Amino acid sequence: MSAVPRIVKNALKPAVVGALLTWERMESGVIYNPTSHSTRNYPYDTYDRMRDKDPVHRMRLMNAWVLTRYEDVDMVLRDQRHFFKDDSDERYRSMLNSNPPDHTRLRSLVSKAFTPRSVSQLQPRIELMVDELLQDLEGKDRFDLIEGLAFPLPVTVIAEMLGVPAEDMDKFKDWSNDLALTIEPILTDEQSRRIQQATDEIFEYFEGIIEQRRHEPRDDMMTALINAEEEGDRLTHHELLSTLMLLLVAGNETTRNLIGNGTLALLNNPDQLKKLRDNPDLLDSAINELLRYDSPVQLDGRIVLEEVEIDGNRIHPGQRVLCAIGAANRDPAVFTDPGVLDIGRRENSHIAFGRGIHYCLGSPLAMLEGRIAFSALLDRFPSMKLIAEPEFREQVVLRGVEELWVGVE
Repeated sequence: MSAVPRIVKNALKPAVVGALLTWERMESGVIYNPTSHSTRNYPYDTYDRMRDKDPVHRMRLMNAWVLTRYEDVDMVLRDQRHFFKDDSDERYRSMLNSNPPDHTRLRSLVSKAFTPRSVSQLQPRIELMVDELLQDLEGKDRFDLIEGLAFPLPVTVIAEMLGVPAEDMDKFKDWSNDLALTIEPILTDEQSRRIQQATDEIFEYFEGIIEQRRHEPRDDMMTALINAEEEGDRLTHHELLSTLMLLLVAGNETTRNLIGNGTLALLNNPDQLKKLRDNPDLLDSAINELLRYDSPVQLDGRIVLEEVEIDGNRIHPGQRVLCAIGAANRDPAVFTDPGVLDIGRRENSHIAFGRGIHYCLGSPLAMLEGRIAFSALLDRFPSMKLIAEPEFREQVVLRGVEELWVGVE
């Protein structure tokens, strides 16, 4: 599922890192170091400096170009002629990191399950799930919103869509946490080991479910994908396994981070929280603003296919480009007061779900889950407040808090 260029952190000696960052600063007056705690916990100050001083930034640490302007990010994500996904890693080949015609074929196999019409049919079930999850939290004076709602909701929804047992949720959580690292640019040896172990385990798990479905087909996405595999040239067995893995992980991560980051943003901006409580009709606008303000996906990578020039910089075939979605969504050339949360923002063409052929297939589902979750959460816990400053997970591509402890009266 790799989306950005990767290096192994253990291989980078401090002296080498220091030398590369010094070189980077001398060239441009700014550095981008995703290994730093401050950048991981709050990248937006770094994005602002890069956009102001060097918006097409040569990142020496990873030998990649980092784009922070909305215009450039939008252009690259739409341009399939000059920029393509890195599909060299066969282990994680899926529609996330494939190119046409394979991408077109893979995406068409699952797209019907994520149309607005198909997703709308899930609304009653999702409302029931949210109600049951929040009932379990009632009566407590404090709880972790990630464990209580933000994680179990999306992973249960996608598990039911796939047709896998929701009682295996603890396995899904561990696998999802480890497999989400596959799209991170910098890994330790230990993280690489965990990814491989999780991949082996989830493939073995799906093999068992697939075998059951071959003998006992059901009306679920798993059976539909198996049928597609059996048509021969539409889906290979490895593509089937990779697609199932992608759906389980991607179906969880983005929505978990939307609910977690969004709730944190509202609690940190009580005027906007009150405005939303007083004007529930702003909910859709609020969710789009929360996606823009603290995007669940911060980076998306491409490889240059044909030589291009961006802002006077010649980028050659084979070089890598990192599109900083989180930076683009706070570009003052596009958004007025981009660092301010404004749930009533009228024009909000954020890029949180990507652009072009890789636009997030599950965006209608993420929006529906977010809409139901935020509505019920604000209604049921009107006195909710933040009781501990959260730490963000040790990732730079997928941005989300590890825990989100709130108190209620």
